[in-house]
Amino acid sequence: MTDTTLQLEDAAIDVDAAAPATWDATTWFAVISLAATSFALVSAEFLPAGLLTPLARDLGISEGTAGQVVTATASVGAVTAMLSNVLIGRLNRKAVLVGLSALAVGSNILAALATDFWLLLLGRAGLGIALSAFWALSVAVVARLVGANATGRGMAIVTLGVSLATIAAPSMGALISDWLGWRSAMAMTAGLALLAMLLQLLSLPSLPATASNSLADVLRLTRRRGIQLGMLAILLLMTGHFAGSVYVRPFLEHVTLLATGPIALALLGFGIAAVIGNIAGGRMADANIHVALVVNAALMAFAALALVLWGVHIGVAFGFATLWGFAFGMAPVVLPTNLSRAAPDALEAAGSLMVASFQVAITIGAVVGGYAVDTYGPTAPLIVTAILAASTAVLALLQPRG
Repeated sequence: MTDTTLQLEDAAIDVDAAAPATWDATTWFAVISLAATSFALVSAEFLPAGLLTPLARDLGISEGTAGQVVTATASVGAVTAMLSNVLIGRLNRKAVLVGLSALAVGSNILAALATDFWLLLLGRAGLGIALSAFWALSVAVVARLVGANATGRGMAIVTLGVSLATIAAPSMGALISDWLGWRSAMAMTAGLALLAMLLQLLSLPSLPATASNSLADVLRLTRRRGIQLGMLAILLLMTGHFAGSVYVRPFLEHVTLLATGPIALALLGFGIAAVIGNIAGGRMADANIHVALVVNAALMAFAALALVLWGVHIGVAFGFATLWGFAFGMAPVVLPTNLSRAAPDALEAAGSLMVASFQVAITIGAVVGGYAVDTYGPTAPLIVTAILAASTAVLALLQPRG
């Protein structure tokens, strides 16, 4: 057995030993505070989808320009993901998480009070830093709270906030914007971040840094075969998902010939199924991460392919859109857990690579999907999803079990 293998096993044992054997009330409270944080951050991230028209009108810019507030969040987040765990050094991780929530509060307030586009962009950039740094730390913190063998279930609870925010944020933002204005909707997300910060202060134990990362440490991690395969799985599956999911509505309009009301119901089914998939993904990831990854990718590939082949039928379209939602709900749990198993001794550095991989996949997926739909029509993005998801399933089957 190699020295590296012994170090990995020792690190995994240390993580387990540092966490409670059973989930007591304190552990539940701590994990729920992280779920509240993910809900607050992702709600703020997705909020502009429901605010673009009044926001653009108020600031005197086009809707296309207003849409760049989302790009700013993702672009800053991609850079932050690689540097966040380097810059925090040996700071107590509880203090870092509380600080990130405070940054989200300030960023959302700045966005709500912005009098021009550049102030709005600055506020959204701050949110991008908070969002990516939080996710880069999330797996490592959850593992310390619940133990390495329960990381999947812990992450399922944390990422439940993502599923709920994906469903609630755009619609609630649109409603609040109509009632009270888009600035009130932005201010609401500052309140959510403040609540999450208070929960963190009350529930999280002290989390002293166990290591100080350098950028070289993060990049060195990419030499590991398991990390390479884990990052590739994220890139393939998430590129496929975002290439197709953005264009599900045009598909339902032009192929299934649904009106706005039934499309809204189909998307609601997608969101509810994502919540269920999130919970199921956590349990499967802890039981057998390789099986979980194969199932996750195969379900997404099958759902997308079935929509392409039989999506003209309304019942089929509803059913497989829901199945796609279930598969998508599994992914934020299964993919990070799969990556982290290759680096139990460097979970924070692995978290940086995980978030960077997600951000790159989202960017590539949007570009590829947009090109496919403009060039080949509404079924093309779903074909891209099916191909890339199937490739992920094959990759998982070939991935070493050690």
